[in-house]
Amino acid sequence: MTDASGLLAYCRDQERWLIDTIEALVRLESPTLDKAAVDRCGSELASRLAGLGARVKAIASATAGDHLRAEFGSGSRQILLLGHFDTVWPVGQLERMPIVRSGDELRGPGVLDMKAGISLGMLATRAVLELSPPCDARIVMLWTTDEEMGSDTSRALLETEAQQSGAVLVLEPALPGGVLKTRRKGCGDYEIVARGVAAHAGVDPGKGVSAIRELARQILAVEALQDLPRGVSVNVGLIEGGTRTNVVAAEARAHVDVRAPTAADAEQIDRTMRGLKPQLAGASIEVQGGFNRPPMERTAGVARLFDLARETGRELGQAVAEGATGGGSDGNFTAALGIPTLDGLGALGDGAHALHEHVLLSALVPRAALLARLIARLSA
Repeated sequence: MTDASGLLAYCRDQERWLIDTIEALVRLESPTLDKAAVDRCGSELASRLAGLGARVKAIASATAGDHLRAEFGSGSRQILLLGHFDTVWPVGQLERMPIVRSGDELRGPGVLDMKAGISLGMLATRAVLELSPPCDARIVMLWTTDEEMGSDTSRALLETEAQQSGAVLVLEPALPGGVLKTRRKGCGDYEIVARGVAAHAGVDPGKGVSAIRELARQILAVEALQDLPRGVSVNVGLIEGGTRTNVVAAEARAHVDVRAPTAADAEQIDRTMRGLKPQLAGASIEVQGGFNRPPMERTAGVARLFDLARETGRELGQAVAEGATGGGSDGNFTAALGIPTLDGLGALGDGAHALHEHVLLSALVPRAALLARLIARLSA
């Protein structure tokens, strides 16, 4: 197995290739709901993966872009590199926030989340394949196209690949300072629909049952679930209902975002949400939705994988730390299956989903070397 210094030198020599690859992918805008645009980006990515010697397969999707699976090597064990190339930005955003290098920053829509991470995975794999002897492990990359919208079409695919893998490395952006993610909150979306009885607000108000009044009581009950010191958050982010000010509202609804740090917390929230009862006589309520991403908990397998990454960082003179985040990723799914998963191995930067989105140029090569050495150690 090639030592850390050799992998670092290789990645440094290929820095120009890395930045060119990042910029090429960012130029191909790929908003989740624009299948044609996502597939154009996927075609370029597939071509570049094939150029590295990968066996590339496009997994067709009727409602999202086609997902990409790339496989290197033929060992009996599998290491999975996981990420997505859909973005939150619409086609045309590149005109408003063009690719720009400013000091140590490389800016552009989707550069941090997460086209730089994909490019880092490609360079790290190149380094391992070219510098390390053959081993009894294959490297599989799964790049999906609907992560920003909940991974509905890709979840079964990524869970199947994870179950065949000894470790999953998620190339989502790092936390500030390059901190890796060993915990992520589970994410849920619920809709509470309250129904009442319409009536004239001036002539017959007593004959009405206000769905808005019922919904207000349900909102207070739901927000009582919030426990920020424990990491449980509940946010009623959107409410709508009623027709006119002089009509007692017959229907109203609220959309609720919930986050939970553990599976037990998620189960408790779900039971409470589904157990809500109407509080006004004559009213009814309906609760829809649920958790669409389970929590990523710091299991023993996650901890061991982080310890390996920390040791790998020491070999490269990098201090590797761990942290938690309230946002979800596809790593939530793989960790919930019990597969050792380490997240946040992608680029360092700031501004994901924001106009100042950027990666730090000076951190790209060290990050690629860390990832390459980690893959090499897992493959050995």
